[in-house]
Amino acid sequence: MCTLPSIDLGTAGPEPAIAGLRALYDDLLEAAGDRFIIGLGGEHSISGAPATAWAERLGGDVTILQFDAHTDLRDRHHDSPWNHACVMRRVLEHRLNAATGAAGARAAEIVAVGIRALTREERDVIHDHRVEVVFAHEMRRPGWVERAVEALGRNVYITFDVDFFDPSLMPATGTPEPGGGSWWDALDLLSRVFRERNVVGADIVELAPRRGEEASAFTAAKLAYKMIGFWSEFR
Repeated sequence: MCTLPSIDLGTAGPEPAIAGLRALYDDLLEAAGDRFIIGLGGEHSISGAPATAWAERLGGDVTILQFDAHTDLRDRHHDSPWNHACVMRRVLEHRLNAATGAAGARAAEIVAVGIRALTREERDVIHDHRVEVVFAHEMRRPGWVERAVEALGRNVYITFDVDFFDPSLMPATGTPEPGGGSWWDALDLLSRVFRERNVVGADIVELAPRRGEEASAFTAAKLAYKMIGFWSEFR
C-alpha cells in the first residue's frame, strides 16, 4: 500500500487544474499496472479526471457509481462550469460526446445513490439521459441495493462524496444534507458491487476536516480501507 504525495495543481484556475490532474492520472495508470488507485480529495471536481480517463481507457465500457447527497449535474454554478456542483454534468457530456456509452443497452451512464437535493435543471438531465438515481428516501425500503447494482455495467468507477452520509455520521463536509445514508448502507452496496462487478478505480471526496472532531476523518479513512479490502477479496 502506497500513499503518493499530494498534488499541486497550481493557481491558474479550475479548468487547467483538472486538465493537469487528468494528465497526471493518465501517467499513473500507465505506471500502476494492476494496482487499485483511490483518489483522495476535497473538491468533488477532481473526480472528472479519473472518471473520464477510465471511460476512454475502456472505450466507454464503464458506469460511474456516485455516492452523493447531490446529483452534481448543473451546467454552471457560481458562474463556473467546473464547480463541484457540475462535475457529473461534465463527465456525462464527455461520455455522450465520445458516443460510446456504458456496457450493454440497459446499463446507465451514471448511477447516483443517496440523492436528496437537486434542481429542476438536473431533474431534466436525469430524464433525458441514462442516469439512474436512487433517492435517499428510497433507501428506507428493501430492494434499492439490487436496483442500483442491476443498473451498472460490468466495469464500474466509484466516486464517493462523503456527504452521502447523514450529517450525524459525517458532519465535516462542505454541503451537508439531512437524511443521508448510513455506514452499513454504504458497505451493503459497496460489497455487492465489488463482488459482482469489476471496480476499476475510486475516489473519496468532500471531506472538510474539523479541528477537534476526528470521527469524520477516521470514517473517510476507514471507507478507503474497506474499499481496498473489498477489492482485494473479490478481485
